[in-house]
Amino acid sequence: MLGAIIGFEREYRGYPAGVRTMALVCMGSALFADMSPIYSGQDNDRIAAQIVSGIGFLGAGLIFREGLSVRGVTTAATIWGAAAIGMTVAIEAYLVAIVAAFFAVVLLELRVVTKHIGHASDEDDNHHHAPDEDDGPPRATPG
Repeated sequence: MLGAIIGFEREYRGYPAGVRTMALVCMGSALFADMSPIYSGQDNDRIAAQIVSGIGFLGAGLIFREGLSVRGVTTAATIWGAAAIGMTVAIEAYLVAIVAAFFAVVLLELRVVTKHIGHASDEDDNHHHAPDEDDGPPRATPG
């Protein structure tokens, strides 16, 4: 549920990795973390480490360069955060997971405010910057 809330924000803004993706990442990481005692006995941190590196690998596939801009960083970080929230739910730290999901949505919504900050200072100083993934219109992705 918490992953879906984060995904709703992304989907509402028209960015990739929406409700289904975030819900599945959150649920999958929660299931792996919850089942880790069965698979690895007392070595639960090994499964957690594999979740972190696996999600990092997935996120790395979302980041790409387009000229001077780098796209996909926020989406990759959001997926990583959704996985962490899922792992937090698995250890039954529900309040921490809810607060983390709330802050994830708040941070994603700050784009509405912060997108103008860099541009205003660039215009004043006549500097150019390499835009991040959130510059320009959202892009549709296949699947």
